[in-house]
Amino acid sequence: MKGSKNTNYIPNLSYDCVIFGFNGKTLKILILEYHNTGLFALPGGFIKKNQSLKDAVNKGVEDRTGLTNVFMDQFQIFGKLDRSDPAATRRILEGNNEDLEKNEWMMERFLTVGHYALINYEEVDPKPDHLSDSIGWYDIDNVPQLMMDHNEIVEKALEVLRNNISEKLIGMNLLPPKFTMKQLQQVFEAILDQKLRRTSFQRKMLSMDILERHEKLFEGKAHKAPYLYSFKQ
Repeated sequence: MKGSKNTNYIPNLSYDCVIFGFNGKTLKILILEYHNTGLFALPGGFIKKNQSLKDAVNKGVEDRTGLTNVFMDQFQIFGKLDRSDPAATRRILEGNNEDLEKNEWMMERFLTVGHYALINYEEVDPKPDHLSDSIGWYDIDNVPQLMMDHNEIVEKALEVLRNNISEKLIGMNLLPPKFTMKQLQQVFEAILDQKLRRTSFQRKMLSMDILERHEKLFEGKAHKAPYLYSFKQ
């Protein structure tokens, strides 16, 4: 009898998630490194037969970051004929001393559903999965070579993020509950990878009627203290 049949998961379907965080200066993403292989990948996983795709992705992100109620967006299905890499999957399984015959189904062709998540960098305690040696933050402009088509997934997620930056209120998920206009501008600049004029940016944000102004943030000279803002619910 060749291989054990996969009875727990929807066959030939997976998800991969680009988890964005912002450290105050640069946009970062979480990347896994698999045990004893030197292979890097996005956090992802499979969907159980008794589980919705949304629940699977939310659980995966919670397991990797420790956070719940994270902003998540599904942006594309990736299904190129050659996107799967059975040899890399075999290396991962062998590197973890997993039973190859029992996990033969993992080396088949897979379509993956791409998601991106937006989280507050300061709140995360990254945790690797059982097949991974580590998980860590990488600057968006210094992403290593990832397995399969994961670099393509990152680029597409960033493209979607940039296109939707105002409509989806991206800063809400990358900043603390209250933030300065400068911090909000830094998020936009990090995502768009370009400098923005302070006065034009502030005028645009205020004209959108999405911000609520709070008390000033007193750190230095009182007359230069910036106002704190939050996004309107």
